[in-house]
Amino acid sequence: MKKLIKNGTIVTATDTYHADLLIENGVISQIGKQISLDGAEVIDAKGCYVLPGGVDPHTHLEMPFGGTVTKDDFETGTIAAAFGGTTTVIDFCLTNKGETLKSAIETWHAKSNEKAVIDYGFHLQIVEMNDAVLHELPKVIEQEGITSFKVFMAYKNVLQADDETLFRTLLSAKEFGALVMVHAENGDVIDYLVKKALEQGNTDPIYHALTRPPEAEGEATGRAATLTGLANSQLYVVHVSCADSARKIAEARNNGIDIWGETCPQYLVLDQSDLERPNFEGAKYVWSPPLREKWNQDVLWNALKTGQLQTVGSDQCSFDFNGQKDLGKGDFSKIPNGGPIIEDRVSLLFSEGVKKGRITLNQFVDLISTRAAKLFGLYPRKGTIAVGGDADIVIFDPTVERTISAETHHMAVDYNAFEGMQVIGEPVSVLSRGEFVIRDKKFVGQLGAGQYLKREKYGANNQSVTTNLV
Repeated sequence: MKKLIKNGTIVTATDTYHADLLIENGVISQIGKQISLDGAEVIDAKGCYVLPGGVDPHTHLEMPFGGTVTKDDFETGTIAAAFGGTTTVIDFCLTNKGETLKSAIETWHAKSNEKAVIDYGFHLQIVEMNDAVLHELPKVIEQEGITSFKVFMAYKNVLQADDETLFRTLLSAKEFGALVMVHAENGDVIDYLVKKALEQGNTDPIYHALTRPPEAEGEATGRAATLTGLANSQLYVVHVSCADSARKIAEARNNGIDIWGETCPQYLVLDQSDLERPNFEGAKYVWSPPLREKWNQDVLWNALKTGQLQTVGSDQCSFDFNGQKDLGKGDFSKIPNGGPIIEDRVSLLFSEGVKKGRITLNQFVDLISTRAAKLFGLYPRKGTIAVGGDADIVIFDPTVERTISAETHHMAVDYNAFEGMQVIGEPVSVLSRGEFVIRDKKFVGQLGAGQYLKREKYGANNQSVTTNLV
């Protein structure tokens, strides 16, 4: 059935205006004043913003880590994402040395097929670079539409790749039209600091932060940026947590290096003191990079406002406090790294960003949707409200107040990292390709309705290099 959204305020990364929006066959077919169409289902968005569906460029659903697996899979994770106003996720497909890239991708298809309720794509981890991997990369891009590759500079002896692998990945990405992503922390230094802390009997969760200092993140970010410039390639730094890293990205951008930065809601509203909570509660806040001293928050917000950081991902990677996080009692290095963020990403950025005057409404849309769609080859199908684009729509009430709580969230995990926080603004209804997934704050979607997205190459249609909003 055709759908007609009336009386709302449409907000994109560049414009804010009152108009009606007609949806036909899953796409936006018309935008205008006083559209009238017999037989269309009318959706009244009075008093609400009509936003493009959020694009979350950073999730870990059903991902193995530290002897366990993340609690939220492609079913619960995408349902929670939809409740939070996200209609597209890009998940990280992990690989193993000696195995084909194809086999890893098949594993992730098996995890997601018939489960996802919203559209999704994959990033692909590169753990080694050799002739076999080089031979597969063009096929991965052309056949699977995977146009972003992840390299870990941390997690020594588990996920960490060496600098040669990173550099060769950057060279390959330049040749084949892909975007390289890095987890930028100096894994060798961190490994040493962790061993020393444990030898000295320092086992509490706070030592997760103290053994992963901001200098280790800043150094790795600067090193990755330098290698990117040397390769004349392109780089996306995930989950920037501190001033050191944000500064390195800004310096590299000012020097003409094609580098982009992402931060996450947790680094904007939580801080290192959360890891000092008593009764092992600090384990709930163990993820990497770790939370930083509170003063870093102002630096990150300013970097978002000035365009030196361009996206906000969730880094969704949820583990139960009871039965998973507590694997690290007596040894902080065994606490599974990650937190439940996917559902609250959009509301937190609106409430803490727009409502508090840190960013504009249009910047908010750019940060949660448009920029990621451009960088990762989905724009203009995703990430904006325009005729011909997918009807991924969020009807967002900017006035409603609520308290974040594990008792009311839709993630499978047993705690919420933002428990008790008051936020303003909440999605009311969410449509994916013209079909309701959330309607009046209730789930009405279907398992498996989400489609796998083959993405365009980096820079296709020159979309990734457009000027940042300031």
